[in-house]
Amino acid sequence: MKPKVAGIVLLIGSLYYLIAEAISATFFNASIFNTYVFHTISELGIPNGNSPLFWLMNSAFILIGLALLFAVFYKFKDFIVKNNIIISIFTFITSIGVIVVGLIHGGNPLTLGYHAMGAVMAILGGNILLVLISRSMEDFGKYQKATLILGIIGLAAFWIMFFSMGSIYMPVYERLSVYPLIVWSFLTGIFLLLNNNSH
Repeated sequence: MKPKVAGIVLLIGSLYYLIAEAISATFFNASIFNTYVFHTISELGIPNGNSPLFWLMNSAFILIGLALLFAVFYKFKDFIVKNNIIISIFTFITSIGVIVVGLIHGGNPLTLGYHAMGAVMAILGGNILLVLISRSMEDFGKYQKATLILGIIGLAAFWIMFFSMGSIYMPVYERLSVYPLIVWSFLTGIFLLLNNNSH
């Protein structure tokens, strides 16, 4: 029963995130194409005229952070056979980082540093977490390989983004560094449902 509950929580969290971002982007003060290509995810969460549904985007950050925290410590940790402490630490770092991004938007110069710190915790921490998880389970099958590939893609995109802050395409790199964790959350939700009778 525990895997099923944890799986459903991750599925809801990941799908809510993707849907919330798509809806927020649709109502952003730009075409949906330009929003996804030229505007960062964080911009969707800034409470101003450009993003009337800022609260929806911020709620998605908070929900996926809570979903990850709950699912890992409630059940997914039982599938980890080594590196338990470091995985717990990075789960906590990633989850708190995403929640901070949702609670402290990037539009206020006084709190921008906290928002940026939360983003680094979530993105860098999250992709390191995926790499760790992929090599810390009993098997190294399709799920683990997919987890490793997602983590590598996310880390590569993060460093490209880090060194391309002045590029007009920086938001593309940002999304490529964020989406691996969202996709992994969805895949892990399915993994947990399929392994409902395990552990």
